[in-house]
Amino acid sequence: MTNKKTEIFEKMPVGKAVAVLAVPTILAQLVTMIYNLADTYFIGRTGNPQMVAAASLAFPAFLLLTALSNLFGIGGGSLISRLLGAKSFDDTKKASAFSFYGCLIVTVVYSAVLFIFMTPILNLLGASKDTLEYARQYLFWTTVVGGIPTTISVLTGNLLRSEGRVAFASIGLAMGGIINIILDYVFIMPLNMGIEGAAIATMISNVCSMIYFFIIYAVIHKKSVISFSLKNFTLKKSISISVVSVGIPSFVSLMLVCVSNGFMMNLASQYSDIAVASIGIVKKIDTIPFNVGLGLSQGVLPLIAYNYSARKFKRMDRVNLVARATTITFSLLCIVVFQLFPNNIVEFFMKGSTETIELASKMLRVLCLAMPFMLTNLLMNSSFQAMGKGLQSLLLSSCRQGLFFIPCLFIMRSIAGLDGLIWTQFISDGITLIISFALYYGMLRKLKKENQM
Repeated sequence: MTNKKTEIFEKMPVGKAVAVLAVPTILAQLVTMIYNLADTYFIGRTGNPQMVAAASLAFPAFLLLTALSNLFGIGGGSLISRLLGAKSFDDTKKASAFSFYGCLIVTVVYSAVLFIFMTPILNLLGASKDTLEYARQYLFWTTVVGGIPTTISVLTGNLLRSEGRVAFASIGLAMGGIINIILDYVFIMPLNMGIEGAAIATMISNVCSMIYFFIIYAVIHKKSVISFSLKNFTLKKSISISVVSVGIPSFVSLMLVCVSNGFMMNLASQYSDIAVASIGIVKKIDTIPFNVGLGLSQGVLPLIAYNYSARKFKRMDRVNLVARATTITFSLLCIVVFQLFPNNIVEFFMKGSTETIELASKMLRVLCLAMPFMLTNLLMNSSFQAMGKGLQSLLLSSCRQGLFFIPCLFIMRSIAGLDGLIWTQFISDGITLIISFALYYGMLRKLKKENQM
């Protein structure tokens, strides 16, 4: 690692270091979000609520690809940053090679299983006779054909960030997003390919991102601490367990998002396809603040990991405080905008269905209230991942989307029907936030008692 990279982690003022590492990652996440929203936007231009509902139903299965890539990308990235902080440069290549080939293998298995059992899975998610074929088309191209490009692109971006190469990672994700938006327009509007066109566009854009990352790696591999060489692959416990133990909470978190969204869509489908389409649109809009928070969390993860491993605990805590203040300020701004202009925002994604627009606008006003809780939980969880605290991270991941969220879905539905489903996120994240702060400040008190701060 060069002196310039080391300076970012060790000496640069905290606010500036957070900006240097987080801003490019946030921008990359926003571009990624835009191309995810582009699918909904252009599908919504067709005026067909069934297509919008089908994309929403299929999304949890597609999102599971990101969960798989995070299992190795977040786990591997955290370990690499901690190894750099401990000056253990030799093991970084082994950690990255294990992460790469592990991710490749599990993606092949997942895509194959999904291809074989796609119809029963979609039926379980709540697909109706009007949405099933649309959802099948979407998943075939994005997740079966495009599974490997999707996971490898996300994985490689995380590994590059772990050694401070944020710009390379951000450019790759941004490039894929721009290509996807262009192809969405071409395939859906002039060529009239509908939801299948959106899916093919997503697949092609991820292939382009993967090719870009391979080219970047070929150029920098002699100067990089990461390696994709098979000769560096190892199942050595100090590597594999360290990667998986930190990656599992991130995997569980997104897997539970998939499961909880699946439950929500299934319950909503018992009301109507309009309800499914409305929730799908609102959840897509919710990805705007979510991706900013995710970008910030991923951006500061190497900074926290490095300083924790280097035993610079005061600097580590300062990074967390700056990131948290930024997160809360941004989420409050989002609440104001979503409360004032819900109809305008929803209409951007849905034309011609007044009932869908009205219902989605109502839902958006409620869902946005959970943003400060949700984004702060993301940051706290990322902090535990950076420090290698897999158990704490797993607990938080399990709470906000599993232990609290899923039971709340059924409880709130019995109390308030369809409206109750939307309040679930606010309640779940609020409870989890209390646990997040208790765990984090409990750890800080322990460090102070040991005279390490």
